[in-house]
Amino acid sequence: MTYQLQPISPEQHLAFIASRPSASHLQVPSWGEAKPDWRAESVGWFDGRDRLVGAGLALFRPLPRLRKCLAYLPEGPVIDWTAPDLDRWLAPLPGYLKDRGAFSVRMGPPVVTRRWDAEAVKAAIADPAVRRLRDTEATREEPGARALADRLRGLGWRPSDPDGAEGFAAGQPRYVFQVPLAGRTAQDLQRGFNQQWRRNVKKAEKAGVKVDRGGHADLAAFHELYLETAERDRFLPRPLEYFQRMWTALTTEDPDRMRLYLARHDGELLAAATMLTVGRHVWYSYGASTARRREVQPNNALQWRMMCDAHELGADVYDLRGITDTLDPDNHLLGLLRFKVGTGGQAVEYLGEWDLPLNRVLHKALGLYMSRR
Repeated sequence: MTYQLQPISPEQHLAFIASRPSASHLQVPSWGEAKPDWRAESVGWFDGRDRLVGAGLALFRPLPRLRKCLAYLPEGPVIDWTAPDLDRWLAPLPGYLKDRGAFSVRMGPPVVTRRWDAEAVKAAIADPAVRRLRDTEATREEPGARALADRLRGLGWRPSDPDGAEGFAAGQPRYVFQVPLAGRTAQDLQRGFNQQWRRNVKKAEKAGVKVDRGGHADLAAFHELYLETAERDRFLPRPLEYFQRMWTALTTEDPDRMRLYLARHDGELLAAATMLTVGRHVWYSYGASTARRREVQPNNALQWRMMCDAHELGADVYDLRGITDTLDPDNHLLGLLRFKVGTGGQAVEYLGEWDLPLNRVLHKALGLYMSRR
């Protein structure tokens, strides 16, 4: 069978995504509208009967002063990654993107390779001899993942991050933390929390922390906390306009695609977070909090409310997104990992992002530039 790759409308793209159990929020048409520095295009795979069988959101980032661009399919494309004829699925992609000016292609196959349950992660953190999660025995290895990596290498693709960065490097995180929801009650979820998490949720309830949903008008208040969080946790914050644009684009596509949650105590905003939903997959996207009144545990209250709402939506998984791979006790990101492990979920390793150079000179130049940033 020969697959044809061609542009599709946002409506076709969205209808295809809606036919799937889930897909990454980075692969819905509206995500391109949230990224104004990139040119976005929806592309579709058609089989021999002219049926749309795969889709992807391709983002193009132009190089200054050159008529060339980097093509990027974050956490995509949405195709059958288990197909025995995967080579045929991927074959038309490089030529199609090269015709649109791409000098290099980056994609992120949404394929899980390994999982560690909460007990395995806690044991790894407690073991001073263990420096990285990837070096510990996984609770489960997903069949076929290693073979898929070998097939990609055979087709000329190479890992964008061969050393397996900590999960917070450029691009999308390779390691994330997820709480399975399918087949579980809300009581089951809370029983899965560690003792500290259960205590903190109860403490927040007793203290009177209130968690409500906000709207576009509340993004400014969220952003104030977000700037405080960025300074405290040492990361470069995004401007308020980014979140406003993201809200408008995603909620126009689907009113429930993006939510904002606000945790208050005695009327004071202490924590806030955004939540994204596509099909039966829900993500905790961006979080923010103040150092004030931490004793009333607003962050635990916030996450618990979001998990409960995700459960009510019928989600299969609540995704807490990126975690660090390093278990170094001096790494400031380890505290975030401990917080997420307390939910009783699982650490998940994806196949990571992969590059295919179409112009090796420009691709190498881009790599040198990124390494010096």
